[in-house]
Formats: sequence, structure tokens, C-alpha cells
Amino acid sequence: MRFDVIVATLLAAVAPSDGFAVVSSTRRVGVSFATLLRAETETAEATKTNTLEGREIQGDIVPLNNFVLVKTVGVVEKTDSGIMLAGSEKVVKTKGKVVSVGPGRTHQETGRSIEIPFLNGDSVLYGEYDGIELDFNGETHMLVRDTDVLIKYSGDTLTLDAVDVVRDMVLIEVDAKDQTTAGGVLLADAGRDGSNRPSTGTVVKVGPGKMAGDGSILPMRAKVGDRVKFRDYAGNEVDIDKKQYSVVPMEDVMAMF
Repeated sequence: MRFDVIVATLLAAVAPSDGFAVVSSTRRVGVSFATLLRAETETAEATKTNTLEGREIQGDIVPLNNFVLVKTVGVVEKTDSGIMLAGSEKVVKTKGKVVSVGPGRTHQETGRSIEIPFLNGDSVLYGEYDGIELDFNGETHMLVRDTDVLIKYSGDTLTLDAVDVVRDMVLIEVDAKDQTTAGGVLLADAGRDGSNRPSTGTVVKVGPGKMAGDGSILPMRAKVGDRVKFRDYAGNEVDIDKKQYSVVPMEDVMAMF
């Protein structure tokens, strides 16, 4: 039955002769109105026609397990100075907004449910080679495991103040100064692709910690301000406010100094 027909039927049922009865009857069916409205909305969402890879589907995409559906921000078409990029020079951004999340995964030893630490609408940054690309309603989306999401942030702009790290991850501002070997040879910072990629830095953000088998959160052993050494190539590099950072699992932070 259509929603408007149901409402009309209920209104007819609560039309007694005296005013007090109208108020009390309306109160009695108030919950029913709200329930019907929710049911109508859910039904409309479930029957809404969308497109997936150009084909019509009924309803929305519902992630399973620990997958997260992310609407990407697209491709950078020009540099900050306004120079247009063409073809392979275009930069694919690995960030976007969370559209929906799965129920989460289970702990491999205890079977306890591990909830996904993201909500619909969160802005996230994920690994460059992570996830599966989808064309949903003519727009690019990614299905990404929650463990492949590096950071989340509020708003549309990636700034240090807006960033939060999740689980047992640590955000480290890496040392960008030139380094000198024991023999006195000056080594320039090789950056992303060179063999001298920085593996020391200062902790600027820490996650809440890793979930143990009993559901408790294990405390982090690093804190903001610590100077640390982490495994070479263990972190995922992130540029924030034109500075270089690395998102590193706590287990890959080897020492403090």
C-alpha cells in the first residue's frame, strides 16, 4: 500500500468527537507515523535504480566484511601553478569520502567483531595501489579494505589539524635534511623512489591502538613528540601542508631516541 494511503487511513481512524480524544489518539499513533516514514524511506532507497559499470541495479552498493565504499575526488588536471597536465602526467588522487561501510571483520582467534573506524561522510586517504575501482552512477568509487585506509580527516582539505590516524598507526613527520655517512659523504634525501628514503622522524599523531582478542585496546608505545626510527619502506608517504609524512604501523617503529 502507498504511504499516503496509509496515512489517510490512520487520520480517519483518529477523528473522534472531542478534542482530548484527538490529542490522545494522535499521540497513540505518533510512533506509527514515524515508523511508517522510516519504512517508506528505506523502501524507496531499496528500490531506487542506480547504475554499476553502466548497468542498471536496484538499490545501493552494500559493502561486506571490512570493505569501505569511497567516492573518489577524481584526478588532478593541473599543477598548483596552473599548468595543465595531459595523459599519463595526470595525478590520480587516492582520497575521497566514505559512502558506506561494511559490518567489519572478526578477530581471527576469538571471532570477536572488529568494527570499522569510519562513518559515512568521513574523508579518507588510502594506499595508491589498494582497492577495486567501480563506476557507480557515472562516478568513480573505490571498494577499499578498512585496513588499507591510512588516515581520515574532517572537511575537504587535507591539513594536519584535520587529520586523525586510526587503529595502531603512527603519523611521523620524516626527517628531510641531508644526511652524512660515517665517512663524511653527504647524502641528499632521495625521497620517494630512492634508496635513501627517510626512516627517522618525529611523531605528530598516534592512533588509539590495536584491538586485542578480548576486545580491549592495546596501548600505544609512542606519543606525540617522540623521535623515532622505523623500518625502511615500512611507512606510506603522505604530503600534508607541503610537508612529508609517513603513516607507519606501531609494530614497525623500532626505537626512540
